Amino acid sequence: MKCRRCKKPAVIKLPRHNTAYCGFCFQFYVYEQVRRALSEHKMLQKKEPVLVAVSGGKDSLALWDILTKLGYHAVGLHLNLGIGSYSETSQSKVEAFARTRNLELITHAYQEAYGLGIVEIARETARPACSACGTMKRYHFNRIAREKGFAVVATGHNLDDEASRLLGNVLQWQESYLQKQSPALAAEDGKWARKVRPLYRLTEREIAAYTVISRIDYIIEECPMSKGAKMFLYKEMLNQLEETSPGTKHQFYLGYLQKKEQIFSPQEKDKQCCKVCGQPTRGTICSYCRLMERVAT
Repeated sequence: MKCRRCKKPAVIKLPRHNTAYCGFCFQFYVYEQVRRALSEHKMLQKKEPVLVAVSGGKDSLALWDILTKLGYHAVGLHLNLGIGSYSETSQSKVEAFARTRNLELITHAYQEAYGLGIVEIARETARPACSACGTMKRYHFNRIAREKGFAVVATGHNLDDEASRLLGNVLQWQESYLQKQSPALAAEDGKWARKVRPLYRLTEREIAAYTVISRIDYIIEECPMSKGAKMFLYKEMLNQLEETSPGTKHQFYLGYLQKKEQIFSPQEKDKQCCKVCGQPTRGTICSYCRLMERVAT
């Protein structure tokens, strides 16, 4: 098996593209896929600083590495969720990555801020851990970005993540979520930082290969609070389809993005602000503040 680009021995085969690459050319392929994502959705300006949400896993660290190598001013943001040794290891991986590459890193620890980790917060509010975690993350990504002067936050969601999320939304006919599912969400009247997902054209397997070739050390374990999450079931279903018909995930998600504007009319912008924290919300009080009210009681 030879590399499609340089004809040297290949180290990775990409069935969905019916091709293979050597290590060097595979990195070039990854960079081109990210450049294409950034360009097609106008995610970033070259001189614009970007806040990269880094968990310590392969996707977020790969994204931080790629954006830096593409010449962007990328600053890391790590939220320590307070999940015992898992969070300790996650933060140590992020700090080591930043230190060896001389990159700026911002950290925020739930235990220090609230005296509770995400496990305790979920228990106190009777919310599923992933639901509470998502609410907390969205709030702090936006809050810290605004406080530190970042207009855009980048997350490491890959093609597998986006396709499985789309499948879940379709199966449950979550029209409001379907309408706003996109690799780039615009800022809202200066109240929200833009949210971008530059890895959406790359699969989880491709990103894993990139971290090996680029020698990126990351936490391998999945979050212990995510066990039993439906997203894993959706990913497994799509993996089975991908095995039988390579390119299924690509066609499913990118095809949806192409058809989305024909399916839905433009969303009306919600200009209402939370009465407690001032961030945009559909109701009078945002989900984060409602969550914190339940913790307080």
